[in-house]
Amino acid sequence: MSRTRQTSTLRIASYNVRKTRGLDQRRDPGRIVSVINGLDADVVALQEADRRLGDRPAALPRRMIEDETDFLVVPVAENAVSLGWHGNAILVHRSIGFQSAPRIELPGLEPRGAIRVIIEGGVTLVATHLGLIRRYRRRQLTVIANALAGESRAVIAGDFNEWRNDRGLEPLAESFDVLSPGRSFHAARPITALDRFAHTRNLAVTDAGVDQSPLARRASDHLPVWADLTFPVASSEG
Repeated sequence: MSRTRQTSTLRIASYNVRKTRGLDQRRDPGRIVSVINGLDADVVALQEADRRLGDRPAALPRRMIEDETDFLVVPVAENAVSLGWHGNAILVHRSIGFQSAPRIELPGLEPRGAIRVIIEGGVTLVATHLGLIRRYRRRQLTVIANALAGESRAVIAGDFNEWRNDRGLEPLAESFDVLSPGRSFHAARPITALDRFAHTRNLAVTDAGVDQSPLARRASDHLPVWADLTFPVASSEG
């Protein structure tokens, strides 16, 4: 997190890592870690970070994150083998203070959920992977928006699974601006912006983009997206 006297800027990234399975069909967590390191992010929301069966062991090993990145894993898992919850995980740079917050149960035919963390500076980040059916996505976004009601600085990050820009995101319209940094799926030939952010309106977007590096184009079927959000901070003087 970089600071000036008046503002602080937070780079948030979101990445569906497809259980670390790349377009060559190999599971390569080291490749995913390299992509994450290249994002220069303060906070990273991950989707499909755990495998789907049994106890849902981490597809991206916690030890690898600890040894090969400058991130800490926000403690949201229900067991000792998963990295996150419903495949969602959050990484926070070691230089930034944070505290985990209650998970958010989401409705739908598929098992879905959202996790959240409160970051130094009072920003609440919710990481999620929404369902495949639009009517359930709307209900899921309604639950998330209600959970964030009253939050002065909040960001929702993740795979929204919404192919359209003009529908499906209506529950966010009252309190959030939706940001689509660019086409992030499919990594081999990006045609749609499934990966998005939504932020309260007192957070200003100063930059945003999609990592289209050769490595990112091989590491998963989604490309990672990122956004720089700026907000006022109290002066340390006086």
